[in-house]
This record gives sequence, structure tokens and C-alpha cells, in this order.
Amino acid sequence: MVKIRLKRMGQKKAPYYRVIVADERSPRNGRFIEEIGTYDPGVEPSKVQIDAEKAKKWLANGAKPTETVARLFKNAGIEK
Repeated sequence: MVKIRLKRMGQKKAPYYRVIVADERSPRNGRFIEEIGTYDPGVEPSKVQIDAEKAKKWLANGAKPTETVARLFKNAGIEK
């Protein structure tokens, strides 16, 4: 199954995330299919950049977002 999830980047105690599409069996920072956005919780307010067209395409193809990514999508106005 394909998941839309976060890949952790950045330094220790300063996380920065990329929103990726990956097989659910792949490790968190391992192999992925496509990068569709970024999420930076370190700034106030949190900075979220997501390619809405790519996200909608993957959701239509059956990719399941994690809880956190689903919340980011909802705040960005991206629905199935």
C-alpha cells in the first residue's frame, strides 16, 4: 500500500519535514516514490508548502495519508 507521510530532515532538535509518497514497507527516511511538499514546524506560524495537484493525484490513486499529513492537507484545503 502507498502512504503519504513525513520524512524527517534537519538537525538534532531542529526538525524539518518533507511530505513524500512512499510504500508503507519502506523506512521513514528510506526510499520514496515522489516528494510533494515540505513542512517546517520550527517557525511561527508553521510553514507548509504542498503541491495540491500532486497530492490530489495520489489521493485519487489510492494513497493513504498518515494522521499528521491528513491534518496538514485539511489545513491547506486539500480534500479527496
